[in-house]
Amino acid sequence: MIKVFTGNSNEPLAQEICQHLGVRLGDAKVKTFSDGEVMVEISENVRGRDAYVIQSTCAPANNHLMEMLVMVDALKRASAARINAVVPYFGYARQDRKVAPRAPISAKLVADLMSVAGVDRVLTMDLHAGQIQGFFDIPVDHLYAAPVLLEEIRKVCPNSEKLMVVSPDAGGTERARAFAKRLDAGLAIIDKRRSGPNVSEVMHIIGDVKGKSCVIIDDMIDTAGTLCAAATALQNDGSGEVFACATHGVLSGPALQRIEDSPLEQVIITNSIPAQNKIEQCSKLKGASVSKLLSEAIRRIHNDESVSSLFV
Repeated sequence: MIKVFTGNSNEPLAQEICQHLGVRLGDAKVKTFSDGEVMVEISENVRGRDAYVIQSTCAPANNHLMEMLVMVDALKRASAARINAVVPYFGYARQDRKVAPRAPISAKLVADLMSVAGVDRVLTMDLHAGQIQGFFDIPVDHLYAAPVLLEEIRKVCPNSEKLMVVSPDAGGTERARAFAKRLDAGLAIIDKRRSGPNVSEVMHIIGDVKGKSCVIIDDMIDTAGTLCAAATALQNDGSGEVFACATHGVLSGPALQRIEDSPLEQVIITNSIPAQNKIEQCSKLKGASVSKLLSEAIRRIHNDESVSSLFV
């Protein structure tokens, strides 16, 4: 029998997943003491059961990460058979390599912490860097939100002949190419460069976007600076409507105001990070749910079925 628990990072998503699975969300108290320490109490029997802890390590990342680790330890000490961490948004993923001589690789550290805490398997979605899967010594199922986002793109841009998929940087070309292939659309890439120190970025667009409806594809939107600059560059190059979609709506700092002031028509994000209040604040934001995708992956993992067909 599946037992599903969640911390305080994304309870609405956990409730949706439970509805799809036809199970009740597990009874667990996850609190923070006045000194900042995390306290977890599992209030039901999990002995010999498969436990799934749904927890995005979004802001405040350290609190939510610690909640997950303490909850996993509590389940392990309560004799759960298998403990699966469902992490729709994997925090620290952008710190996946040394960028300076004495810099940490924090994504590897988080992977080690999860393994040592007692996680037997990880289910995550759209990692910022795919090689993070190799940081774990336990199985990792890496899902993509592409099926959900493709459905939303087809709603706003039904005519593929007038559609251009755009990567906001060279690093996202592979992701954008996969979307363009599925949509039978064209592909454009934005090349950013600085001509010198303290000189603003110049954006060169590789591909003909004139008169095309453009969809900028990215894995996450943080401060939205690059996204909004890309949308402006596309408009300056003669594009038609500009949309954007991303799996993870981090949306920190001035992101909402930048999106509101930009030439973007609509920005689609998933609920891997809770963003309902931000969607209500920004008229251009639209949400899409990945709960059905995650619940199907959980069902297959629990039944020892293949999950590979979900890796689209």
